[in-house]
Amino acid sequence: MSPTHDANAADATAAAAWATPPAAAKLVFLPGLANDAEVWADVRVALQRVAPPALQPLLAAAQVGDLHTRHATLPQMAQALLEEHPGPLVLVGHSMGGMLALHAVRLAPARVVGLALLGTTARPDTPELLQLRRDACVQFAAGRLDEVLRANVAFAFHPEHAADAAMVARYFAIVRRAGAEQLIAQNQAVMARDDSRPHLAAIDTRACPTLVLCGEADGLTPPGVSREIADSVPGARFEVLPRCGHMLTLEQPAAVAERLADWLMQAVLRSGR
Repeated sequence: MSPTHDANAADATAAAAWATPPAAAKLVFLPGLANDAEVWADVRVALQRVAPPALQPLLAAAQVGDLHTRHATLPQMAQALLEEHPGPLVLVGHSMGGMLALHAVRLAPARVVGLALLGTTARPDTPELLQLRRDACVQFAAGRLDEVLRANVAFAFHPEHAADAAMVARYFAIVRRAGAEQLIAQNQAVMARDDSRPHLAAIDTRACPTLVLCGEADGLTPPGVSREIADSVPGARFEVLPRCGHMLTLEQPAAVAERLADWLMQAVLRSGR
């Protein structure tokens, strides 16, 4: 049997596994703090290239959420996400977007049929991190946004990418678009979050295949906190991307897309949606 025949058979099996077309479940990408749809743009393009036909309807109907720009707390964001996107959801969240996805699962576990958490944490902020965020908010309010961003680059990117002027400039432009008011509000929402770790074991990966993905050089949410999530969600898949930091969707979009495509196929086959 040829590899082409095998691939075609796999696509047919995946398509048949859906009781209704894949578009019946909605794929929603959730950006991180002060990020917008641009952080997902390269990943979405790469996904269209690598995803098999069975996934194309799901990808074509996918949306990028902006709940973090419109609501004051993570629980409010999660409630709005569920209200604005009725039916089964496949959630892909980066950083703060992953925190939001975890809250959505807590509110409506039967609604979330696929969960991907990229560079995120289930832990609450430590007192030290809370103080760092408060200090940063003071800087934002004083108009020193770029000063904070420059200090953040070494933690947000792999050293190789921290030296990439074009990539860093793109990151700066994304955060500048959010502006000081949003940076302060979103940091306040993150600071107010509770501990999601006690809720992780309740995620049923038989109904909600779960991928936990992080960069090896993530200085903001180190691989250990991602591993903690994966270890706490029975059956979760855990992967670390080499040569990658916290901003993995900008740093390694093709590698992220490959992992997401494989996980999405598992979600399709196992959920039967």
